[in-house]
Amino acid sequence: MLCEEKLEVFENGFADGKFHLEVEFYGGDARRLLLAVIRELYLPDYGEDYVYPFECAKEFWGIYMDGSEAVAEEFRPNPIKFLNQSVLNRLEKALEETGAPEEVRESIDFEKAEIHKLKKGLLALGKNFILDEGTKTLIVFNKPSARELILKYMGMLDGA
Repeated sequence: MLCEEKLEVFENGFADGKFHLEVEFYGGDARRLLLAVIRELYLPDYGEDYVYPFECAKEFWGIYMDGSEAVAEEFRPNPIKFLNQSVLNRLEKALEETGAPEEVRESIDFEKAEIHKLKKGLLALGKNFILDEGTKTLIVFNKPSARELILKYMGMLDGA
């Protein structure tokens, strides 16, 4: 669904021509997180009162969410000390459980990713993906700069 001249929202993500950003998710439901990202992207253009692309995506996804619910959190890194076979096996299993298409799974390289230990499992951060073992959610994106923006709202995966 076209929500803005250059923002297209689809079942599992969005593509934005203005920011040249594409984000998709597999596995757990990351729509609330993506709503927060869309809201932040367009907030400077629309202001606090009514961010049309956010409202449009919300309606398309059938999610009730007030703009004030888009809560950013500071990511507190907790990197693992060693990337061993056990950790790789856990990440591969979590990746399989997301149900992502094979070509997407093949593009994931855990060897080059930052791996962090969180309360609910491992978090793998690559230059074009984030895999949350705890929620079995894979988020893929086309711009490495999107990673920091997505990380700000990772806490919203719990409430999805």
